[in-house]
Amino acid sequence: MLSLEGLHKRAAFFRYIRSFFHSLEFLEVDTPLRQPVYIPESNIVPISCEGQYLQSSPELSMKRLLASGCNRIFQLSHCFRKGELGRLHLEEFQLLEWYRTGCDYNQLMTDCEAFLRFLQEAMRNYATSCGDLNFTELFPGVDLSAQWQRLTVADAFAQYSPIPLARALEAGSFDAILTEYVEPCLGIEVPVFLYAYPHQLASLARKSPSNPTIAERFELYIKGIELANGFSELTDEHEQRHRFQKEIAAIHANYGREVVMPERFLQDLRNLEAAAGIALGVDRLFMLALNCKNITSSVTFAPEDFL
Repeated sequence: MLSLEGLHKRAAFFRYIRSFFHSLEFLEVDTPLRQPVYIPESNIVPISCEGQYLQSSPELSMKRLLASGCNRIFQLSHCFRKGELGRLHLEEFQLLEWYRTGCDYNQLMTDCEAFLRFLQEAMRNYATSCGDLNFTELFPGVDLSAQWQRLTVADAFAQYSPIPLARALEAGSFDAILTEYVEPCLGIEVPVFLYAYPHQLASLARKSPSNPTIAERFELYIKGIELANGFSELTDEHEQRHRFQKEIAAIHANYGREVVMPERFLQDLRNLEAAAGIALGVDRLFMLALNCKNITSSVTFAPEDFL
């Protein structure tokens, strides 16, 4: 459980998150936590609740808001994923998601740089105003003012993986290689955007117009920890349906679960043109900012606080 000092810091942290997006004239929205459908992703197990599901992400709802005419939106939302427990994971956690129309994932990378620099300066000013003589700079050891690195997945595997990217994909070992060999090397002194993912690893991202073998997707890393996942949105209803069908088949094969196709989302996708969106783990961000070792040190109550 957070101390009183920790609660004040976390409250300030959330306040400045909202201040940043309000300053850019983003509209703050809220969407239902419990829904009858969820994003069909074979690597995420939802938590059921009275015949419906607790959201693993507000993504489907937020894209539908874009399709209805919103241009810039953000949300701080509780999300749920079954079985995700560990030093960097909780089954219930908070995501910050923001979406823009009329742009691609490059704009989101620019947003990330401005956002984290803003938070660092705002929290520094907060500590000064509180007379906190023990305040430690956010993200100690990481230079947010330097030029952030952009590294393609192919180049990252060439530098850090014991096997080539193509072989890892063929063997189904991409995630294992990424976790064990690549991620620990990313963002140690300067944040890193790992981008240009193989197209088969981005079920909701559009393919690059210049190279259809890759998707316009990136992940942000600091100190070897993934903080955010962003991409240029796939807005082709038929292509998205095809990808969902593949994910649903994999879910049925792996878990024996029947999954409902999110038809209303697919219908609304017809009205969405160029857009980009990103999900950033707020609890993990707060953990890294304060140099905590475990995500349970960055949330108000951890699961063990109830036992």
